[in-house]
Amino acid sequence: MRARIAAAAARMMAEDGIDDFALAKRKAARMLGAADTQSLPGNDEVETELRRYQSLYQGDEQRERMIDLRRAALGIMRALQAFRPYLTGSVLAGTAGRYAEIDLQVFTDDTKDVELFFINRDLPYEVREHRYYSGDEPRVAPVLKSQWEGFTVNVAVLAAKDERTALKSSLNGRAVERANESTVAGMLEDSPGYNGYSV
Repeated sequence: MRARIAAAAARMMAEDGIDDFALAKRKAARMLGAADTQSLPGNDEVETELRRYQSLYQGDEQRERMIDLRRAALGIMRALQAFRPYLTGSVLAGTAGRYAEIDLQVFTDDTKDVELFFINRDLPYEVREHRYYSGDEPRVAPVLKSQWEGFTVNVAVLAAKDERTALKSSLNGRAVERANESTVAGMLEDSPGYNGYSV
């Protein structure tokens, strides 16, 4: 059952644009009639199945999607350079599904300056909050959601002191992986089929 839930959750993430592992697992478990939540697979098991599914059924589409998303991510990272931006999430991991959003973290002690970035460029945005953990200590960060080159982008604004800290998205979770501008540029250059334009 655990393997079936992992495969079903991966398919939902690839096809339906679900980017929340916990949500995908719960929906898959309900669909398969698994009432016992102890059967739920770990995120790493779902990610393995997601990569397998995308490789089998979305190979060319997935490669093109990753190039487009990472190119857009690099563009906004360069524009946000003053705030020390990092790419996180499925676009960094290479598992972004259809309708994926670009997730960034920036580090500054003045959230208003980041808001002015969007205002000065006539980019409408909405603000929500996301909880992170630095060790056992919770941090609540504003997240600015907007559009960039046709993609939805979420910019989490974290305190400058947290840039050198391994942040987790849940208390018992693993540290959120992140990549700076030069790393993302290198990933793009190494992408099969990347033509080198517009970076």
